Amino acid sequence: MKSSYKYIHDAWKKPGQLPSYKGMVRHWRTEGVIKRIDRPTRLDRAHALGYKAKQGYVLVRTRIGKGGRHRPKIRKGRRPKRLGRIYFTTKQSHQAIAEKRVARSFPNLECLNSYYVGEDGQNKYYEIILVDPNHPVIKSDKNISWITKQRKRVYRGLTSAAKKAR
Repeated sequence: MKSSYKYIHDAWKKPGQLPSYKGMVRHWRTEGVIKRIDRPTRLDRAHALGYKAKQGYVLVRTRIGKGGRHRPKIRKGRRPKRLGRIYFTTKQSHQAIAEKRVARSFPNLECLNSYYVGEDGQNKYYEIILVDPNHPVIKSDKNISWITKQRKRVYRGLTSAAKKAR
């Protein structure tokens, strides 16, 4: 007998077959790049990564453009072959870059983890779990109080997405 989380996990193995998936992604495209949300889209994944539905936890959905990196155009003289503008891949994954962008928008919160929620032709969408290290509920919880001693962990490559690029 499977638990409810296992059914959710199995459904997200083929997200394109979810009944409301295309509508969700279409709606996300119309929203802002960084959007605070009330509850996780993938409950199983959020709980596995440490999310709890209590005060001090914040969920944010963000999108990041697909594809490689384009360098800005060089304005001085070069051979076209030596411009080196396209076909660059970043050292970090799209998920790690998304975590950094969200951390810049919420400087008082620490990034706990993140997970993939979908993509369309132009963007990839991730949900980032943020924790308020100064919240009394977080300080008194023995399972997450370790985060009160850390600062800017996303920029030091301490999240699971950033660890893969080290």
